Amino acid sequence: MRNTRTLTRAVPAALAAIALTMTLAGCGGALSDTGKSDGAAPSGSPDDRKTFRLGESSPQQGGLKKDEGGATYTVTPTKVVTGTSEDVNKSGLDKSQLKGPRVPVHVWSTLTHTGGKPMRIGAMDGDLVIRTDRGDRTKALLVMWGDVTWPDCPEPDSEKKLAKGTSEKICTTFLITRGEKPTAVELEQGFHSEPLEWPVED
Repeated sequence: MRNTRTLTRAVPAALAAIALTMTLAGCGGALSDTGKSDGAAPSGSPDDRKTFRLGESSPQQGGLKKDEGGATYTVTPTKVVTGTSEDVNKSGLDKSQLKGPRVPVHVWSTLTHTGGKPMRIGAMDGDLVIRTDRGDRTKALLVMWGDVTWPDCPEPDSEKKLAKGTSEKICTTFLITRGEKPTAVELEQGFHSEPLEWPVED
């Protein structure tokens, strides 16, 4: 299994224009569009469940760093769509920083703040991962300096804060190797716990 990490989010256009592609694994190809927006896991499901359907909420995720006031939250991936090489060409991304041909994978999720002080949407950056049919795992794209845009996948306001009980629908973009297919969305839970996963159906 290769390890490729493609860091997340577009940072304001004042820093130097490059696409960082530290990778937990890059890959790409198929299209899946499933699930309800704010679905919850079926009642009675065991808390230790690791696999969910798109549209099902994660268990509550534990307290974030001190600057987030120990906020807790749930994540509900709802839709996964794979783009094309042409999308990369039109995005404004500096392709000279990419290791080989890439295509974007867009993941729509609902982030819900469940407890603690108001949390920034960006506090969850880096927790979501796309796994491909070759076993590669890729983190979301981080672009420094320069506007990068994707069709129908607006970048969320990472600094926006959610109060307890409120939700925000966000779209996250990953770059995977052209020819590979996304097979699951994963949510990392630290070094000592296995990630949660939402399989992506063909």
